[in-house]
Amino acid sequence: MSLVIRNLQRVIPIRRAPLRSKIEIVRRILGVQKFDLGIICVDNKNIQHINRIYRDRNVPTDVLSFPFHEHLKAGEFPLPDFPDDYNLGDIFLGVEYIFHQCKEDEDYNDVLTVTATHGLCHLLGFTHSTEAEWLQ
Repeated sequence: MSLVIRNLQRVIPIRRAPLRSKIEIVRRILGVQKFDLGIICVDNKNIQHINRIYRDRNVPTDVLSFPFHEHLKAGEFPLPDFPDDYNLGDIFLGVEYIFHQCKEDEDYNDVLTVTATHGLCHLLGFTHSTEAEWLQ
């Protein structure tokens, strides 16, 4: 199914084609290539606004995930009943935040892919509110 990548910011240049290619590989590896996925790139102001509304945290962050299937347990796959249910949800990437957090020896585009993959794991029910969950 489709992978939609929207760039709603103009602070940090985004190379969508390489990001798309890498995320498509991740989707195949995870076995969720038949599900729709949205990735939205935003600046610090907008990721902070979303973080404040949905998580009550008034700070910018790297990634926020909004699952279509809200009650998945870690590693479960959605079992859609209808074609419209072949949707994983949306990932908001705080690209400005990610860019400024990159270390000197890190490639920004690689970190962006890893962060998007992290968000995808959240859509599949993985959380890290405890140390054990973080290790998993």
